Amino acid sequence: MTASPPGVTVGYYLLDKSASRFTVRAFASGMFSAMGHSPTFAIRAFTGEVGFDSAAPEQASLRVKIQAASLEVTDEIKSKDRREMECTMNQTVLESSKYPAIIYESTGTSVEQLGEGRYKVAVKGNLSLRGVTRSLPVTAQAAINGDMLRAYGEFSILQSNYGIPLVSVAGGTLKLKDELKFAFDFVARKQE
Repeated sequence: MTASPPGVTVGYYLLDKSASRFTVRAFASGMFSAMGHSPTFAIRAFTGEVGFDSAAPEQASLRVKIQAASLEVTDEIKSKDRREMECTMNQTVLESSKYPAIIYESTGTSVEQLGEGRYKVAVKGNLSLRGVTRSLPVTAQAAINGDMLRAYGEFSILQSNYGIPLVSVAGGTLKLKDELKFAFDFVARKQE
């Protein structure tokens, strides 16, 4: 986290998991890809903090920590297929017992004010996933209303950049492509 300029107090906000939404979508190839079977996973356990002050928006910071084993399939599928997908994801894709945490931490930000309390934020940061850390820029729309900060956006990663093997499930009929797309709608509350 970058130090604040003298005389500027940065507001610290903690993510409210119960009011936030965080998902990741995998894209299918193979026999079922034409039928739109691209699984979506909800990220159920995560924490995070945001540092932001409108007097010094360039000092904004972000840190999010995800429990790798907390991802759950949200699609309406057979329970057998759901168990297989979640097991494959935890054991083969994320290796969540070996790498229990996924961490994103900002290294710099640029902020454009869009209106009263509304911002476009370009975050430079690092994603640590499955023992590999890579630079990952993320762009978000953010709004501050009283003691609440809300930010939403999307970003994509390639599994191969993090040493993740491309897998197939459902007896090999559903193969996943390299790209994963994340979507977030975070609500954070200011801390005193």
